[in-house]
Amino acid sequence: MKLSHFGFKLPDELLAEYPAENRDEARLMVLDRKKQTIEHKLFKDIIDYFDEGDVMILNNTKVFPARLYGNKEKTGARIEVFLLRELNEEQRLWDVLVDPARKIRIGNKLYFGDDETLVAEVIDNTTSRGRTLRFLYDGSYKEFRQKLTELGETPLPKYIKREVEPEDEERYQTIFAKKEGAVAAPTAGLHFSKHLLKRLEIKGIEFAEVTLHVGLGTFNPVEVEDLSKHKMDSEEAFVTQEAADIVNNAKSHKKRVCAVGTTAMRAIESAVSSNGTLNEFSGWTNKFIFPPYDFSIANCMITNFHTPKSTLLMMASAFAGHDFIKKAYEEAVKEKYRFYTYGDAMLIL
Repeated sequence: MKLSHFGFKLPDELLAEYPAENRDEARLMVLDRKKQTIEHKLFKDIIDYFDEGDVMILNNTKVFPARLYGNKEKTGARIEVFLLRELNEEQRLWDVLVDPARKIRIGNKLYFGDDETLVAEVIDNTTSRGRTLRFLYDGSYKEFRQKLTELGETPLPKYIKREVEPEDEERYQTIFAKKEGAVAAPTAGLHFSKHLLKRLEIKGIEFAEVTLHVGLGTFNPVEVEDLSKHKMDSEEAFVTQEAADIVNNAKSHKKRVCAVGTTAMRAIESAVSSNGTLNEFSGWTNKFIFPPYDFSIANCMITNFHTPKSTLLMMASAFAGHDFIKKAYEEAVKEKYRFYTYGDAMLIL
């Protein structure tokens, strides 16, 4: 398949700037691959499609406040610094993106906060906007991380044009977020409320938690027509033995195994054994899933509505079938489903 197969026209008004008032009352489109049918529901109706012993695989990554604003020494120019990943805890080295990048050169210093107690020195260029920073802070590592949290803001995606609001700190985090390390939320999980999780639990649905720290690479545009030539950025992923056991047990009993989101799907597909079961895994994955692709673990998937030509749409297309997903997206536009981070959801059975 080629990149041009994944283009479609998306009206601006379908970009969700805010989530549904109650997380589990977003709209839900249900696709049945076998019957090729499309149903329209609310997210909380998802419970009707699962039975005792079925498993939902959740990504428990936690978003940290990755966007900081600093001032350049001498000129005082305001610079946005987006923390991507920590390279060295002891030396406080971080991979970051800076904006405007043309103003930031090796040797420059940036000052953060009103009291300027946090300073960063640019020690390397990585990509056109990428830099390596060494943070200078008078305090323990724990105090340094606390300072980053204090000064950082919720890293809402750029297409959300409004200002970040205090409520975003809570609503841009899944209720099962535990392991800090993501710079973007695993958005399919944002639809779960505590109440819905409890109802699923009471019904006997089991949960397997995996971790994939979502990086910005997930959202990097694909710029090659031949998809096999696209390189995904690596993201750190963890699958515990406990999660693998829960999933493999459900598979052996022919139960429904549902990946909640493309990130959970990427994590498990990066940890498949040669006989098609889920293995314990700890490491980095740059797995890129696009059609045609044989999925080994999950037989069901929850996902959001994604941007044209995105790697996320390509994965959904590989799972549901390209023509079926195309039809579903046409219907989503017609029925005014809300797209992207704070938008509505899709269940693919």
